Amino acid sequence: MEKQTRILVCGGGNGAHCLAVTAAALKNVEVHIMTLFKDEAKRWSDIVGDGGISAEVTTSDGKKSEVTGKPRLITNNPEAAMEGVDAVFFVVPAFAHQQYFDAILKYIKPNTIIVGMPSQAGFEFQAFKSLKSVSTYAIISMESLPWACRVVEFGKRVQLLGYKDVLGVSVVSAGKGNYKMPPLEYAQAILGPKPHLELIQNYLAVNLMAKSIVHPPILYGKWKDWDGKPLEEAPLFYQGIDDIQESLLTKVSDEVLETAAEINRQRKDLDMTKVIHIYDWYKVYYKDQISDNSSLQACMKTNSAYDGLIHPMKRVEGGLVPDFNYRYLSEDIPFGLVVIKGIAECVGVKTPTMDTVIAWGQKKLGKEYIIGSSLTGKDVSSTRAPQAYGFNTLEDVIGHL
Repeated sequence: MEKQTRILVCGGGNGAHCLAVTAAALKNVEVHIMTLFKDEAKRWSDIVGDGGISAEVTTSDGKKSEVTGKPRLITNNPEAAMEGVDAVFFVVPAFAHQQYFDAILKYIKPNTIIVGMPSQAGFEFQAFKSLKSVSTYAIISMESLPWACRVVEFGKRVQLLGYKDVLGVSVVSAGKGNYKMPPLEYAQAILGPKPHLELIQNYLAVNLMAKSIVHPPILYGKWKDWDGKPLEEAPLFYQGIDDIQESLLTKVSDEVLETAAEINRQRKDLDMTKVIHIYDWYKVYYKDQISDNSSLQACMKTNSAYDGLIHPMKRVEGGLVPDFNYRYLSEDIPFGLVVIKGIAECVGVKTPTMDTVIAWGQKKLGKEYIIGSSLTGKDVSSTRAPQAYGFNTLEDVIGHL
């Protein structure tokens, strides 16, 4: 980064830790962190003290290195957090996005870049509604986190397990901005050379990108016939995928592709070519981490960035049971599959496999998003589906942005 800049990282989890380190280690970049979760900001600030946060970075060739960065400020005070900030990175689960939008709204200055990292589906709808009083800004939606990462020691140490090679992003602007750098170049400078941020011209394509569909079908395939008995150890998540889960992922991805094709049929001016099958997505976005790309299942099982990652579980008497309130359902259903389902409904595409997964997931979450095959449940308004904003056709959605 050639010019002095300051960013705000919203969040306190794995991704927030990782960005806090890698960005703070850059020349001319100051990092503020804001977390609104209970007393997390004070605890994190006390742990860091006069020191910094370190990251063990593993590259695609297996080499490891150490990176250290010190945030300028860690706080739960939105006014202090936003002081002098050029970009805000939302590195929190999608269900918490509105809380952070509400917190920073009074302090957003014109020409601020808002980055959803990842944005999760429907981020643009929510951002435009939240920021309608701000004159100029840019919204960057990233389809997933730039890396696989996990906190080793809260507030102090994180592991960056692998970079994605390419990351699809969309940029939507309001007003004629005057930014220190073009928004996409700015985001690339903060992240570094990897992953390469590939501009997706049509924001709807990012909403349909493959990452949003991965977790719920895997969970459904694994636990739909579970007998309720605790397990002795947590099963592997991605690398434990079987034929049933592979088939579910394939069918959901097929429905997404059919939705993209129908959008193109109705509006030939919208570029949906970046929406690719989940199998192809893995071969492109993790090509350096995958040792066998002969099938979707092989891609996931041999992806080194997934080594050791397990199903979200919680301990009970007698062992471990699945944690269905973990973000793989609580986030990826209402801010993932339900949004994609909503877009499909807007263009008249049926999604039977997606419906099956959503119906199972909503029971686990105690919610009602779909009734039969229709997105008319009482909890649709709590999602980011276009229907939650009163959009029921493709023209409604495109006209909004």
